[in-house]
Amino acid sequence: MATRHRRLHHLLILLSLLSGVLLAAADDSAAMSKLLSSLSPAPRGWSSTAHFCTWSNVKCDSNSFVTNINLDSAAVSGTLPPEVSQLSKLQSFAVQKNSLTGALPSFQNITSLQQIFLDDNQFTSVPDNFLAGLTNLQIFSISENKALASWQIPTYLSDSSNLVKFYASNASISGVIPDIFSSFLNLQDLRLSYNNLTGSLPGSFSGSEIRNLWLNNQDLGLSGTIDVLSDMSQLSQVWLHANAFTGGIPDLSNCPNLFDLQLRDNRFTGIVPPSLINLPSLLNITLQNNKLQGPCPEFPDRVQFNLGLSTNSFCLDKPGPCDPQVSVLLEVAGALGYPMALAESWQGNNACPQWQFIHCDAQGKNVTIVHMAKQGFSGTISPAFANLTSLRTLVLSDNKLTGDIPAVLTTLPSLQTFDVSNNNLTGPILSFPRNISFLYGGNALLGKSGGGGGGGGGGGSGKNPGKSGGGSGSSKKSPSVGMVVGVVIAVLVFVGILLFVSYKCYLKRRHKRFSVIEGSEQGKELMVGNGVNGVSGYAGVSSDIMSQSSGDHGEMPVFEGGNVAISIQVLREVTDNFSEANILGRGGFGVVYKGELHDGTKIAVKRMESNAMGTKGMKEFQAEIAVLTKVRHRHLVALLGYCINGHERLLVYEYMPQGHLGQHLFEWEEHGYQLLTWKQRVTIALDVARGVEYLHSLAQQSFIHRDLKPSNILLSDDMRAKVADFGLVKNAPDGKYSVETRLAGTFGYLAPEYAATGRVTTKVDVYAFGVVLMEILTGRKALDENMPDEKSHLVTWFRRVLISKDNLRKSIDQNLQPDDETYESICKVAELAGHCTAREPFQRPDMGHAVNVLGPLVEQWKPSRPQEDEGDGVNLHMSLPQALMRWQADEGTSRMFDDISYSQTQSSIPSKPTGFADTFSSTDCR
Repeated sequence: MATRHRRLHHLLILLSLLSGVLLAAADDSAAMSKLLSSLSPAPRGWSSTAHFCTWSNVKCDSNSFVTNINLDSAAVSGTLPPEVSQLSKLQSFAVQKNSLTGALPSFQNITSLQQIFLDDNQFTSVPDNFLAGLTNLQIFSISENKALASWQIPTYLSDSSNLVKFYASNASISGVIPDIFSSFLNLQDLRLSYNNLTGSLPGSFSGSEIRNLWLNNQDLGLSGTIDVLSDMSQLSQVWLHANAFTGGIPDLSNCPNLFDLQLRDNRFTGIVPPSLINLPSLLNITLQNNKLQGPCPEFPDRVQFNLGLSTNSFCLDKPGPCDPQVSVLLEVAGALGYPMALAESWQGNNACPQWQFIHCDAQGKNVTIVHMAKQGFSGTISPAFANLTSLRTLVLSDNKLTGDIPAVLTTLPSLQTFDVSNNNLTGPILSFPRNISFLYGGNALLGKSGGGGGGGGGGGSGKNPGKSGGGSGSSKKSPSVGMVVGVVIAVLVFVGILLFVSYKCYLKRRHKRFSVIEGSEQGKELMVGNGVNGVSGYAGVSSDIMSQSSGDHGEMPVFEGGNVAISIQVLREVTDNFSEANILGRGGFGVVYKGELHDGTKIAVKRMESNAMGTKGMKEFQAEIAVLTKVRHRHLVALLGYCINGHERLLVYEYMPQGHLGQHLFEWEEHGYQLLTWKQRVTIALDVARGVEYLHSLAQQSFIHRDLKPSNILLSDDMRAKVADFGLVKNAPDGKYSVETRLAGTFGYLAPEYAATGRVTTKVDVYAFGVVLMEILTGRKALDENMPDEKSHLVTWFRRVLISKDNLRKSIDQNLQPDDETYESICKVAELAGHCTAREPFQRPDMGHAVNVLGPLVEQWKPSRPQEDEGDGVNLHMSLPQALMRWQADEGTSRMFDDISYSQTQSSIPSKPTGFADTFSSTDCR
């Protein structure tokens, strides 16, 4: 037994010695040697002849592992080698205020690391995952590294839940601020000034412990509201100046420690809240260069302030109450989120002389009309309208208003017309007196939650018929027995008729489906899609849509042209049950949601209720399917499928990530987009022209779009355009004949003959295309009520510009700043826009001519190289049918036609279409 104990003792000694040898071999000598050789000159007190644990400002643990490196202001240059990541026990790494360059090393998974100071150097790049897995990180500083390539705040930083301070000013950070701040329970300082951050403040700021928040001076500017600040109770210092924040200043009464608030040089609107004036710790505030309204704020003597009286829109230039009507209207604006359009127009202390959307009586004293239709306003309807006792007409139609209609508005003594049609209102339908015209159609959810009788005296509401009611709602008189029996008999008869019709429709569908499935190989091709109009022809359709849909339906329902019916279960899954977070937009007949299939393919789902749509909406739903199952072109948005679920109608399209052209032309700053260059604009115009040309003359059946405008021109990530929204499309008549139809479309884009007679040819689309060209050229909307009367109608004004010739350079979008070559291209497009908007249809060119004019401005022909010919040609390994299908799917329209058109540009195509007005024969571009 003793011998056994001695052997065990010797074994333990051997293991101890071996462990010491391994630890000695595994120390940080190699990494520190590499760090020393990468720095120039060597830091004072660092020498290759001495052990690194003895170097100045280097600390090691008992096993010779480095725990601290401090080279703050060491006057060294050079780089940080990747071997730094091997310092596995490192706790603090400080190299600030030197001249270090090159790529930063990764600190990934050095879990002991607590502090990193990299600021005031010239590092050039940040590696992926360089801060991943740093669970003990408390302080990170990378400010004043101007040479860094653009990088984004990583979402994996949420793993560093112990973070206290994050400094990254002037460090080339771009993108949005990630919504990860609920992970940081101890974060106090966040400094991200002088970067290129865009987007809004993350919601996870709410309830955080942040005290000092510096987000000022972003290149393009952070946007949206700053409402989240009201929930950040620990705030002490907030710098948000030189951004693009909008909306009102929130109530900051929950921030008693706030002493320094910098809000200047933004786009804030609305009233300065009294709670801000009364903040107990406030010492310094700046508000200049905004669009603030209401009473001029009066701060205590201890506060240093800059109000910017010349740049804001306070009702008076000194403290004091505003005019009562002004106060009421500002309360109305507050319910709408203080939109910029009102802030820029509603200035001074008298609403009657010049306030936009406001009209007063003959004496110029009392507001009698508020007309805010079609302004894109969101928010709610303010009950403060009830204080405008002289109000006769209140029009809020065709906006994005939500919430209930305030019941107090039924008491307005002078009200004659109240129009809230085509919004997103909810709640009960109010009972107005019978002498009031109450229009509320186009609000799908209004009246759905019960309450209220019918509205009084209603009429139609433009797009959706208004509903009228008989005053106070239902009678309390008990129904008679005869009445009950009559109702029961009527219900039974109706159910019988419904069952009979359903049975006949079932037999018809069954016969149609049977003939498709059994009708030879051609029927089988229709079931799976024929590569042009069918499912497989759409690049965005995923197999999981088809498999899940067929699983739900037993056998695949097929619409004309091969489009697949998609189950509601699939659409709920891919849109996260139609989550509010996935809403892309709202229209007259429903909401559009973003969805993502299991393979990552993004789709757009338009969801409508047949009850809310009415007859017109149902026709547009059917028209959209009927057209898009017959056409396929790279510049027309593809319909991927449809769904009919009870009262719901859903259309599934390919997803266009860059929104629509109108946002990029008129709202690019609000959305954080880059200004469109001239090359992008003319390329978009060519894409649209090709898509409409295909509809008019190259598809198997010709169509007229009837609603061509920027909001129906969608853009992909590479800023290529596709025409969308085919609900108003009509079959084009043969030859020069026109077809009579009801007036539809959008004012400002309607051709004169269509607006006057209701008859259409393809030339109404050419006119609308000309209007779009003018918007592209000027950056102005087709109709702009903010402009003087002589300039509000874009076509009329721009045609006068073309007549005078000399004014063109002054009239184009001043952000373009064209050189001579670009200006020559602009002149050609301006001349084309004039021809397209000629008053008489026969004076307008067809879309083929527009393609011929725009094509050379975008695509400069060059001889192709042999390898390019091989890459662009047909795959010789394909069968002839496969090659034809690929060619059709890729192009939609024949390259042969394009080539013929270009080859004839100089010879057979006249310099201007026959019959064009001589006014536009030559625009002076010198």
